[in-house]
Amino acid sequence: MLFGKEHVQRYQETGGREGHDWQGTVTLLLTTTGRKSGESRTTPLIYQKAGDDYVIVASKGGADEHPLWYLNLQADPNVTVQVRDEVFKARARTATAQERPELWAKMAATWPQYDDYQRKTDREIPLVVLERV
Repeated sequence: MLFGKEHVQRYQETGGREGHDWQGTVTLLLTTTGRKSGESRTTPLIYQKAGDDYVIVASKGGADEHPLWYLNLQADPNVTVQVRDEVFKARARTATAQERPELWAKMAATWPQYDDYQRKTDREIPLVVLERV
C-alpha cells in the first residue's frame, strides 16, 4: 500500500495510475507553499467532486491541531492539484457553514473514518473546496 512520500512519488511518476485509487477511495495530490519555508509541499488526499470543484478533508486523523497543509493554504490559498495525469492550478477555501452538511456527508460516505476522526477532537474538521483558476 502506498503512503506518504512513496505515494506522492509513484503517483507523479505514473500519472496517477498508481496512487489515484487507494483503499477503496480516490486520491489527488495537493501542493501547497510552506508558510514558513516557502517550499512546495505535496500531500496525497482523499477527494470527491462537487460540481466542477474538488473537496478534501483537513482531518489529520482526528488530531486536535490542523494538518500542516491546511495551515499552509490558509497563508496562501493558491495551490497545484494533480488528479490522475491532469495537473492544474486551484484556489483553496474552507467550505462555508451552508455547504458543510452536504459536503461532510459526501466525504464521510467515501471514508467513514472521518466521522470517527470528528468524534476524537473538539475542533471542527475543515472541509476544503479546491476551485480551478
